[in-house]
Amino acid sequence: MPDTTPKLFQPLKLQGLTLPNRIVVSPMCMYSAHNGLANDFHLVHLGQFALAAPGLIFTEAAAVSPEGRISPEDLGLWADEQIIPLGRITDFIHAQGGRVGIQLAHAGRKASTYAPWRGKGAVAHEYGGWGVIGPDTQAFAPVFHTPNAMTADDIGRVTQDFVAAAQRAEIAGFDVVEIHAAHGYLLHQFMSPLSNSRTDDYGGSFENRTRFLMDVVRAVRGGWPMHKPLFVRVSATDWAGSGWDLEQTVRLAGLLEREGVDVLDVSSGGLTTEQQITPAPGYQVPFATAVKDAVRDLDVMAVGMIESPQQAEDILQKGQADLIALGRPFLGDPHWAWHAAQQLGVTPDVAAQYQRGNRLD
Repeated sequence: MPDTTPKLFQPLKLQGLTLPNRIVVSPMCMYSAHNGLANDFHLVHLGQFALAAPGLIFTEAAAVSPEGRISPEDLGLWADEQIIPLGRITDFIHAQGGRVGIQLAHAGRKASTYAPWRGKGAVAHEYGGWGVIGPDTQAFAPVFHTPNAMTADDIGRVTQDFVAAAQRAEIAGFDVVEIHAAHGYLLHQFMSPLSNSRTDDYGGSFENRTRFLMDVVRAVRGGWPMHKPLFVRVSATDWAGSGWDLEQTVRLAGLLEREGVDVLDVSSGGLTTEQQITPAPGYQVPFATAVKDAVRDLDVMAVGMIESPQQAEDILQKGQADLIALGRPFLGDPHWAWHAAQQLGVTPDVAAQYQRGNRLD
C-alpha cells in the first residue's frame, strides 16, 4: 500500500543518519557568544526546538577562525575549548531524540561587523574589530573593512581551519556539518566574479573561482566521518548582472555530488549591495528545483519564505526539493514542527512533558 503519510513527515536517510521528517531548523545567527563560546542562551535557544521534534536542527554559523567571525559575538569552533559548551547542546538534543548539525563558516570581507541591533558596518579596532581578508581588496560596502587579498598560504590555512573545525564538530557530537558558501561570505566571495578579480589559480574561470570551495569540500569530506552527512549551502544567484548565477550553481552541484556532498542547501543573494530581489513566498524554491532536476544522488534543501506546513508539503509533493529549511517561522513559533503535524493530520512527536498541549484529538 502507498505511504499516505504527508511527505513532510516521511523519513530521509542520509548516509548512516536517518532524519525522522523533512523539517530543518535553518542556521540563524544569534550574535550572543563570547570568544566564540556557546553559553546557556544557545542551549535554551536550540534545545527548545528539539522538544517539538523537527528532523534536523542547525546551529548558527560557527566561525572556523577568529578572523572569520561576522561579528565579535559570533559562535566559533576554532579552538578546543569551544567543544565542550557545544557538546552540552548536542547532548541535550540527542536526549530528546533529535539530530543536530553545525554550519561552519568564514565571513571573509564581511567579517568584523556589528550585530544588527548594535549598529552597521565595520567594528573599529578599538571596539574589538580586526583586519579582514578576501579574494581581493574590494570592500563589501564603503562602511565595511577593506580586506587584504589572500595569499596562497592564507587559502591553505583557511582550508585547514575548516577541516579542524569539522573534526572538533565530530568530538562535540554533531550529526551533520554544513559548509557555508552562500550569502556573500568568504567561499561565495571567491565564487562570484563580482567579488573576485584574481588572476591566479583562484580567479577568472569557473573552475578557478570554485577551486577554493572544492578544496575545502574535499578536505572536510576527508576529515569528516563518511557515515555522517555533509551539507553545503550556496547562494544560487547574486541577483546582479555578471555575477554568480543559477547556471553556475547547477554546474557546481554536479561537482559537489561527485565529491561526496549529501545535501545542497539552496539559498540566494548576500554578495553585493547592488542585488535586486523582490521577495515573495517560496521565491527561492525554483532554484532548488533546478538543482534537483540536474542531479541524481544529491538531495536538495529549499529555504526562504516558506511559512506554512501546507506550502512546505506542496514543495515536497511536487518534487521540488527533498528537505525544507525554516528560520524565521521557528523564531516566531519554536514548536512549528509540532503544529505542522497537527495541521497535516499527523500525531506530533513531542516531548512527553509537552504532550498535554496536543489537541489534535
